[in-house]
Amino acid sequence: MRCPLCDTRTARRTCPALGRDICPVCCGTKRLVEIRCPDSCAYLSTSRAHPPATVRKQQDLDLAMLTPGLAGLSEPRQQLLLFSLTLIDRFKGDSLEAAHDGDIVSAAGALASTYETASRGVIYERRADSIPAQRMAEGIRELFDQLGRGRPSGFAADAAVVLRRIEERARAVQQRAGSNPRAFVELAGRMARRLGAQDAAAHPGEGQDARPAAGSSIILP
Repeated sequence: MRCPLCDTRTARRTCPALGRDICPVCCGTKRLVEIRCPDSCAYLSTSRAHPPATVRKQQDLDLAMLTPGLAGLSEPRQQLLLFSLTLIDRFKGDSLEAAHDGDIVSAAGALASTYETASRGVIYERRADSIPAQRMAEGIRELFDQLGRGRPSGFAADAAVVLRRIEERARAVQQRAGSNPRAFVELAGRMARRLGAQDAAAHPGEGQDARPAAGSSIILP
């Protein structure tokens, strides 16, 4: 029987999420990306305990690129930075309007300027310089403003620092990636899925929305 996902390879693995057999390749590549795997899946458990060498290598590379951005930050600011990666993934857009790394740099820089002035008690909104960047900036700011209710100036200072770190990291990845204009966008997506999986494991049965609150289960290995 052919795999119903690729219609090419033989279906050899039972997928509890789909209720059908699929091929090992689709199981490995679409897991937690296109397939919402339950924690009870034996293949998911095995992959978490023993990720393939290529996955481990990519994780190591991602962490190497993010570590300078996390260095010296307090734990709440580290959590906010990691949460921001999930928002970049959420608001990246798709098709012709999908954000590129330059849009991330623009969105983070514009938001950082906005929050830097807000931390000094001045209301000023700097706009990003592209439609995808502005769309992302508006989406992130809406959720950030919800987080900052009750301590506007204190949160604004935290947000400004975190967004400057993201701007710097996105620019560094952009310069290093060369021909890939979405290297940081893809990195943010991988981290978002990884953080979501960690949070789901720590809060079984709860929703899959990102949790930025203090005490979140988001951790670095």
